[in-house]
Amino acid sequence: MKWLQVILLSAVAILLSNCATLLKIPNGNSAPQMGEKTNLQFKIKKLPPPKEKIVVGVYKFRDQTGQYKPTENGSSFSTAIPQGITSILIKALEDSDWFIPIERENVSNLLNERQIIRTTKQEYAQSNNKNNNQPLPPLLFAGVLLEGGVISYDTNVMTGGLGARYFGIGASTQYRQDRISVYLRAVSTLNGKILKSVYVDKTILSTTVNGSIFKYVDTERLLESEIGITQNEPVQIAVKQAIEKAVQALIIDGIQDKIWEPDPKYTKDTEAAINAIKEEQKQVDFLAEKAKYYDVKGKHYSVFGMAEANAIQGDYESPVLTPGVRFGVKYHLNRFWNINLSSAFMTLENKEIIRKRYQATDLNIEYLMLPANKFSPFIFAGGGFIANREPLKFKYQLGGGFEYFIKDFSFRLQGQYDLGFDDDWDDFVNGDLNDRALRIGFGISYHFRKKQ
Repeated sequence: MKWLQVILLSAVAILLSNCATLLKIPNGNSAPQMGEKTNLQFKIKKLPPPKEKIVVGVYKFRDQTGQYKPTENGSSFSTAIPQGITSILIKALEDSDWFIPIERENVSNLLNERQIIRTTKQEYAQSNNKNNNQPLPPLLFAGVLLEGGVISYDTNVMTGGLGARYFGIGASTQYRQDRISVYLRAVSTLNGKILKSVYVDKTILSTTVNGSIFKYVDTERLLESEIGITQNEPVQIAVKQAIEKAVQALIIDGIQDKIWEPDPKYTKDTEAAINAIKEEQKQVDFLAEKAKYYDVKGKHYSVFGMAEANAIQGDYESPVLTPGVRFGVKYHLNRFWNINLSSAFMTLENKEIIRKRYQATDLNIEYLMLPANKFSPFIFAGGGFIANREPLKFKYQLGGGFEYFIKDFSFRLQGQYDLGFDDDWDDFVNGDLNDRALRIGFGISYHFRKKQ
């Protein structure tokens, strides 16, 4: 047992040394630094310059959700969204170099200060008997007002995790996804017309990874160790990215609709920016079409084919993994549920003992867990039979797997466990358990969906 202790203690030492590097435990006060820059901030700065900068005013661009920060026991008194997002928008407008932002959020402070300046200058002129009091220059007025705000903050849009433990050694990972939505619109001060309105979604991801060891290395010695790390995407950075994306989209959409003009010297840069945003829109439209397909109430059929690997679990030892094929048809009741009927050709074999070919027929009801996603897990259960030249052998089955969708096609990886009502699939009756079979398959489906 000494060599085992040495190996385990060495593994723990390596794990803890790597843990110190991974976790980067704070060990003192950090110096202040400039604010973090995002990739969208660089994209905004690379936009082609305007023919003439636009004077814009932002009176109010704030959190319109009124939502408080969620906690395990409900919610706290802290808001989920930062309250100074007008400042974030003005910074994004300034970075774009397309706009001249003017102070409107606290315009009363500006007017009060100008009044103080006028009063002070008048008093100074009177005390010195001077009449050459120069008036203050006029304030800039906005040709365009920017309105909108953060209109939604949805928590736990998607959660999940994965973990395993074997003989006291295990690891797990979990994630949570939130989402915010930002609307931004440009309003003409000339006639009040809404020139353009854009909408941006941004997900906020939180992940955690844990590993642990809980094991007796001897009768009186217990080894226990844990390691973990959690990463939470800052909400302020997510809001910043969403607003910067909205500003970028507003500029490019305004160019396409000829609301404002870029500098004609940068025609190629303008075309590249427009093409890039069009490619993004194509991806959004594709996902919308896919979601539209799954949200339809109309029913539809699909057909599928699958290559399988089969292994009997009977009374003999040394089962052999053998190939097989399966074909079938599905009737989709709605976006979650479907009924499928399939026929498979399979071989059940024990090494140098028995080899029998069967035709299996399965009738299942299946549940697709995340139908609006490209990648979704599913589970199914049902009944059927396997046939040879002998009488039918009835069974029931259950299984699950993952499916990936590409337009009208989908690819799936699944595992199925067949449980028999008989103990003679291998021509040998022994023990209290009936014969079983494990089937693993990979296949492709084609959906005859209704065009919307």
